[in-house]
Formats: sequence, structure tokens, C-alpha cells
Amino acid sequence: MKLGRRAFLGAGAAATAVAAGYLRQRPATAQFGFGRGPVVNLYSSRHYDTDDLVYDGFREATGIRINLVEAEADQLIERIKSEGQNSPADLLITVDAGRLWRAEQEDLFQPVDSAVLNEAVPENLRHPDGLWFGLTKRARVIMYNKDTVDPAELSTYEDLVDPKWQGRILIRSSTNIYNQSLVGSMIAAHGAEETEAWARGLVANFARDPQGGDTDQIKAAAAGLGDLAISNTYYLARLAKSDNAEDQAIAEQIGVFFPNQGDRGTHVNISGAGVVKTAPNADAALQFLEYLASPEAQQIFAESNNEYPVVEGVAVDSVVAGFGEFKADSLNASVFGSNNPEALRITDRAGWP
Repeated sequence: MKLGRRAFLGAGAAATAVAAGYLRQRPATAQFGFGRGPVVNLYSSRHYDTDDLVYDGFREATGIRINLVEAEADQLIERIKSEGQNSPADLLITVDAGRLWRAEQEDLFQPVDSAVLNEAVPENLRHPDGLWFGLTKRARVIMYNKDTVDPAELSTYEDLVDPKWQGRILIRSSTNIYNQSLVGSMIAAHGAEETEAWARGLVANFARDPQGGDTDQIKAAAAGLGDLAISNTYYLARLAKSDNAEDQAIAEQIGVFFPNQGDRGTHVNISGAGVVKTAPNADAALQFLEYLASPEAQQIFAESNNEYPVVEGVAVDSVVAGFGEFKADSLNASVFGSNNPEALRITDRAGWP
């Protein structure tokens, strides 16, 4: 049975409320149900302190507390599985559609029928059957060293296999879900065989074996260890907004290029959430999920963590806006997950560590 809700409760919240209405607990010691009043037991792999503002805003608007458990996505998925019918989890938030797909495959979500969410979240950024909804967008772009690369040389993800980029590309491991979803989008665009050829060509152009996260790729490009870095945009925005002068200098050295503007658009992934199938507080969880798609919460996501909002009309952070406007790939994010197994096989055969 679909969980339904037709009206958002608590709109107009003071998004920057300071009331401490959530509890940050380690997964092994979290306790639920204490205190008075309604709660949402939130399992989240978003490790951003700035999300606290969202929890505060929701409590200020509704009186509902957030009991928070933070861990890596796979740990949270396994925890909900092991807890079974007795799981206290109401809502699972994680980053990347690939991880939402993993939770979906474990039958952890219940379908939601919400006019609020269906109106606020674009169709390609939510599950076709309402199992999960995108909350923020994450563009995976080509970043370049301004001293060594003319952006006029750049065009598409596909062009990264050109021999002119040999020894010049920096990217993290294929074990990273962001890269798996990028490959999944390539499979959707070109099929498995052509994508494998692309992956082999990309590996041939690596400046070094993959190491570290997206920030490490950006720093390596600025240091001249390579010329191009594949990264999500918010990592560069963090460096630009850092209080550290060295980080700021790195950000100044790096340009942002949005690939595939002449065809399908730049690959965009999401962070997203779904109501857990066994949620003991399902109505409150849905109310919170709808709040996350409100302009108030979306503005916090955009300004505090430099992500793109999913809701039309919400302004992006000024630093992110400075990267420029772009055309995003309209592929439904659920495809990244369904293509994930094939993407893993392809990167393994291509020798992408």
C-alpha cells in the first residue's frame, strides 16, 4: 500500500532555527523513543554538520524531533536489514542514486504517493514508483588547470579518451559510487560494449593510479600532477570558500567545464531519501521528507553544502553560480543504480583500479 499525503504540514519554517531538536548518535549506541512528543528516526549517510540547520528548522515548524544516526550508506543498509521488522528507522538518507538502488534492492523502502513531492521534485530525480526522492543535485564535471588547458579543447566525457589527454587525467577509484554512476550513465547513452571501450581509453589516459577523493584530484591538478580532474562541483566550492589561503589559491587555479552541452548534457547525480518499509513513524517521516523538498530546506542545502537544489526557483550558492549555468542530463537517476552491476564489470575489465 502506498503511503499517501496530499498537503505539506509546517511550511514557512524558520530555516535557521537554533532549537536543538535532534540527537546525533553512533549507530551502536543510538536509543529511540525517549523524550516526549513525535519523532522521526533518521538514518543518514550525509556527514554534513550544516544539515543540522534543516533538522532544527523542521522541529521549529512542526514540533517533531529528529533522532539522528550517522554512518556510511552500506552500514546503514545492513543495519536496517539486520534489525528487520523491529527496525526503528523511519527514513534513510544517502548520497548517490546507486546507493538508493542498493537499498531498493534490499526491499527497504515503501512507496510514497505525495502530491507535494511529485510537484517539487522533477520526475527524473525521483524513483518511478515513489520509493525515493532526490533532495540535492550533484554535477560531475571536468575541472582543468587554467595554466595548462584551454577550455576550448574540452567537449564531452567521450572525448576524454582522445590521445591528447594521455597522462593528463586525474580521477578517483572505480570503487567510488560517483564514478560507478557516471559509467552507468554512459551505458545508458552508448551501451555496454562502447562504454567498455571508453573506460579502457580513459584508463590509458590516467595521469596516475587513482588515489584519494575528489578534493585530492583537484589539488593534484592544481599542483601539475595532471591537467584534468573529474569531480563533483561542490568539492571545488568548498576549497574556494575555505578560510585557508592555500585552498583558495588551489580553487583559483582550477576551471570548471560542463561536458556534453551539445547533446545529452552533464551527468547529474543526487542525494536522496526514502521512507523505510517498516517505519514506526511513517507519517512523521513523510512530513519530514516533504519538508526536505521545501524552499526553506532546499536553500540550506544549496548555501551550506554547495549543492544544486532540486526544487525550481531556489537560488544556488554564489560560488557555485560562478561556475556557470549548464544543461543537465535528463536521464532518470534510477538508471544509475540499475546499470551499476554492469558498470562494475566494465571498470574491472578495463583495468580501472
